[in-house]
Amino acid sequence: MKKILILNARIVNEGRMFAGDLYIAAGRIEVIGSDLSARKADIRIDAAGKTLLPGMIDDQVHFREPGLMHKGDIFTESRAAVAGGITGYMEMPNTNPPTVSHDLLEEKYRAADGRSFANYGFYLGATNTNIEAVKSLDPVKACGVKVFMGSSTGNLLVDDHTVLEQLFAQAPALVATHCEDDTIISKNAEDARARFGDHVPMTEHPVIRSAEACYRSSALAVDLARRHGTRLHVLHLTTAREMALFTTGDPRDKKITAEVCVHHLYFDASAYPEKGSLIKCNPAIKTAADRKAMLKAVLENRIDVIATDHAPHTLAEKQNPYFKAPSGLPLVQHALVSLLEHHHDGQLPLPLIVEKTSHAPARLFDLIDRGFIREGYWADLVLVDLDHPARVADQPVLSKCGWSPFAGHTFRSSVAATVVSGHLAYHNGQVDSQPAGMRLAHDR
Repeated sequence: MKKILILNARIVNEGRMFAGDLYIAAGRIEVIGSDLSARKADIRIDAAGKTLLPGMIDDQVHFREPGLMHKGDIFTESRAAVAGGITGYMEMPNTNPPTVSHDLLEEKYRAADGRSFANYGFYLGATNTNIEAVKSLDPVKACGVKVFMGSSTGNLLVDDHTVLEQLFAQAPALVATHCEDDTIISKNAEDARARFGDHVPMTEHPVIRSAEACYRSSALAVDLARRHGTRLHVLHLTTAREMALFTTGDPRDKKITAEVCVHHLYFDASAYPEKGSLIKCNPAIKTAADRKAMLKAVLENRIDVIATDHAPHTLAEKQNPYFKAPSGLPLVQHALVSLLEHHHDGQLPLPLIVEKTSHAPARLFDLIDRGFIREGYWADLVLVDLDHPARVADQPVLSKCGWSPFAGHTFRSSVAATVVSGHLAYHNGQVDSQPAGMRLAHDR
């Protein structure tokens, strides 16, 4: 592995911002200091005027492999991720076939070996019928157990309350939930059909997948976790009302934690007339008041993690009418720069962004030697230029689907370089041709 020397950076880590140099050898951070220019290195990067962060760890992506690879795959989507400063990801089980057995879980790890540009982990999916597979899971072999408590693909919807009780009582690893009440959604969809027929406008999406549907399911998950002492992580919250379900404070002191996603912090319902199905996702993007409440909850430490829920579909699929257009957005390439917009607006300090995208995911998922800029840790880093604007239309979209919901937007920051496990994965607008991602290891 090549030795890398990064000079003259502004380093943001563990609540501090300071000037420094960083030396990488054998894939790990060997020295953090000042005046390291005399050290011998294969690659030298002058980071003057740029900011060095721990790489983003995305705890929720859908890379579509196996079975849905016309939309995306591990190779293409992880390549887009490192171009966006994401050095690690945790991928969801709603593939074809769904990842609901130990054998299928290991097949995914084998598929990622040598093909993933970023470090990787995979969830085991829960169903109404695989409780024994969940109970017998070795907790170091999956990042967590994913429970869809709302609409999903295939047989991944868990709507049997007896099974939910067993899952929350006996899951051997963190339980991550998608929370939407399917009964409410189905009723709202029927009402929309009665009003609009087959021509339901995309503006109805947050009405159909309503705030009440989200709150009822999230409240159920929190109640189950409190009664059973479950280590629960509630994914992609979208409403102001849900924020009250979660406590403030250090996530290390919590058994119930929460996540919001970059697109729910960036867009609100006012974008539907322009973007239409391109921002159709589940849970739905909701009101400006909801978006404001989520940003406030991030500042209050009610929200512990910010992620993407990257979920690519082809543009042709997205151009279908409402009920046929699939939900999901390709986000990994522009997630970090979209989040940095809140820093430019004075809403989120850089150390807090680092906490929510790197430190907290590493702690919550018990990752070994990841998520921090520390000597001896794996060198997972992103170098950003806060003063170099980037227009999305001027960049190639690396996700296989070839489009972005941010098309036409100019972000005030750009990613200059990404280092994954000590390998320079992205630099000067180019992804290195050699995938160097590693399997994420858990200390459980």
